[in-house]
Amino acid sequence: MTIKDELKTALTAAMRARDEVALSALRQALSAISVVETAGAEVVALSDDQVLAVLAVEVRMHHETADAFHAAGRAEAVSSERAEAAVLEAYLPAALGDDELHQLVTDEVAAAAAEGASGMKAMGRVVSAVRAKAGTTADGAKIAALVKAALAA
Repeated sequence: MTIKDELKTALTAAMRARDEVALSALRQALSAISVVETAGAEVVALSDDQVLAVLAVEVRMHHETADAFHAAGRAEAVSSERAEAAVLEAYLPAALGDDELHQLVTDEVAAAAAEGASGMKAMGRVVSAVRAKAGTTADGAKIAALVKAALAA
């Protein structure tokens, strides 16, 4: 069963259970997936990795919206956005821990240095290598900050 099929099954279950939070989150996610599938010249079926990438974007958007609501002092909207993000996070693979991410950055910086790339000129190469190994759920800003700190040292 594909992840998209799992989302559709969960949507049906949320409808039956009258779970408004899950229903809203799953509808938005399936809508975003449909938009990506139909965005090009022809309709394509997304792979599980591509669906996970769309889900990761949706989760990030929910967290960013919750942060904006928090800044505006709207606590009820914050809890709603965080709950919807939690529904979608259940479908994402576990993100790397801080220690694992630090080790991955250290390894890639060392690999870049072994190939002659050093300093900030190697940042793009190292960031892309870390992103490829960390997966779609890794926070790009966090990776970039870690790589920048490692290369500056």
